[in-house]
Amino acid sequence: MTELTTRFGYFVANVKNAWGDITQHSVFLSNLLIAALILMVTLFLSQWLSNTVKKTAKRYAHSDADRTLPEFLSQLVWWMVMIVGLVVILNRLGVQTTSILTVLGAASLAIGLSLQGTLANVASGIMLLAQKPYRIGDTVTIGDSSGTVVRLGLFLTEITNGDNHKVYIPNAKIFSDRIINQTHYGHRTLALLVNVDFATDLDEALGILKTITAEHPGTMGTPAVWAGVENFMDNGVQLKVTAQVEVAKHGQIRADILKSIKETFHAHGIMIPYPHQVGIEKYPKPETPTPPAA
Repeated sequence: MTELTTRFGYFVANVKNAWGDITQHSVFLSNLLIAALILMVTLFLSQWLSNTVKKTAKRYAHSDADRTLPEFLSQLVWWMVMIVGLVVILNRLGVQTTSILTVLGAASLAIGLSLQGTLANVASGIMLLAQKPYRIGDTVTIGDSSGTVVRLGLFLTEITNGDNHKVYIPNAKIFSDRIINQTHYGHRTLALLVNVDFATDLDEALGILKTITAEHPGTMGTPAVWAGVENFMDNGVQLKVTAQVEVAKHGQIRADILKSIKETFHAHGIMIPYPHQVGIEKYPKPETPTPPAA
């Protein structure tokens, strides 16, 4: 009877241990499933809120070109929702986020130093958003890169250049570099330099330049086309003509006017000089005659 009772006690203990293991594993699996569900909800909610904020901000934008703020706010909301969701998932899996925050707080100096470039890009992006030196759709020159602004992100600004290449520039570099916004006023100056021969009638040449430029349909009447002598070169006189044109048509208008100038100058007998090279030939030094032997 005592042996039977002992065996029954072992059996009950084994059942309890097995049930405890099953319960422990089931709790872990349930937490894992809930964490996966929270992750899915976080991904959906972050995308939905991001799109909602973008649409709402676009309604209050001053113009169609002012799309920088909606893009920036939508990204900011996406990151905030994702961070909150990840914290909730870690808590659900039993990770003590308070201890993690404590460790991060103690190592804040090291993290700040290691991420100073990233944080500088975020801060510069906020400053660019506040000051608005350019907007999405503007044609800009930043350092040695030129193109149309496609997107202002938290860390990078994307522009598309004339070769249809997408260029990514860190916001910190943009904020510390020179920014030229070519579309701020809606038009830009077309300036052409043309050299003519010294014997050219300057009044006739300047009149041709003004007429060709003013008659092109892409140039604006206000301010009026201007032409004058720019400089004296080694091989001729340099003339300059300026006009206001639309930014998007600048390249084509420049090509059209240069072609017309060449053809008209040729028809009027006006020479466009080219560099001359002068060859200097050095003759050998004459030999000194040898005196006759005594």
